[in-house]
Amino acid sequence: MKPQEITDIIQKPLHFLSDIITLLSLQGDEMNLLFKKAREIKEKHVGNEVYLRGLIEYSNICAKDCHYCGIRKSNHECRRYRMTDADVLEAVHFACKNNIQSIVIQSGELSSPEFVQCMTGLLENIRKYIGNDLGITLSCGEQSKETYERWKKAGATRYLLRIETTNRELYEKIHPKNKLHSFDSRLDALKQIQKCGFQTGTGVMIGLPGQTVEDLASDILFMHDMDIDMCGMGPYVESINTPLYERKSEIPDAETRSDLTLKMIAVLRIVMKDINIASTTALQTLNPNGKKNALLVGANVIMPNITPIKCKTDYNLYTGKPGSFNTREAELENTFNIISAAGTEPNNGKRGDSVRFLRRNNP
Repeated sequence: MKPQEITDIIQKPLHFLSDIITLLSLQGDEMNLLFKKAREIKEKHVGNEVYLRGLIEYSNICAKDCHYCGIRKSNHECRRYRMTDADVLEAVHFACKNNIQSIVIQSGELSSPEFVQCMTGLLENIRKYIGNDLGITLSCGEQSKETYERWKKAGATRYLLRIETTNRELYEKIHPKNKLHSFDSRLDALKQIQKCGFQTGTGVMIGLPGQTVEDLASDILFMHDMDIDMCGMGPYVESINTPLYERKSEIPDAETRSDLTLKMIAVLRIVMKDINIASTTALQTLNPNGKKNALLVGANVIMPNITPIKCKTDYNLYTGKPGSFNTREAELENTFNIISAAGTEPNNGKRGDSVRFLRRNNP
């Protein structure tokens, strides 16, 4: 395409499916125009700061059997754990001591009364010992409306539930066919999270077997139409001991998945100018410069992993996850180096709430 044609599409106030497909299909030097514009939009609408989130991988116990996931219930090679409240509070204190004012608590999907109560108690303890200034994101899967309300009351402020793909047929191919893995239930849970008043996030996997550019363009429009506040998406990275691993010959190569992920971040930034977009570990798995590149094309959130080593070595959603044996101190140093290499600045001491959420709720 001619540079002016690309510029004309990027500058449109509204973007249609055909425009997004065109942008996601750019190759080579054509991508640089897209990336440059996305970076400009990010700096204008959310600034040049990078929001830090201390990532705590609370538990890898999961009731689900998603075909792509390394901690799926049927993976008996996975050593299971759940962090104690004391271990979580130690990680939170480390974050606060280093001026990280937001954390993410991530876990396998459980909705048992025991798990719900454990998470409620944990949130209450964090608020008791840390206070209300800390931003707390949960990523604990599908729950009931009552559970979401309970966790919000206990102190959670944000919730991330990745839809993984908005193509129903593709969704059903990468999950078992039963009520526990229902596309409609996933979608309904996401809507309930939003209704509860959370800063709401979702995301997709990029480069799944059978996935098309049209699917990804539809994913972006879904996020726009739902008016999400934050997004965490990354390339599909295969995991040994999963059914989808058997189809690894069908997925694009690492460079293609990396480039496509960067284009997804850039296009989403152009379409949704003031949301929070994460630079994810999955991207770093395929490219040593993955996190830095994401910051360069529109991402503004990064998540240093502050999980104890004894736990995070077993939180393997996919094969080859980097940094599993890094100490918290090393993880934080690496994060600051990535932020600096991207020409951005860390927002030490700030919660980094979604600008879109704040504007919507304080018109």
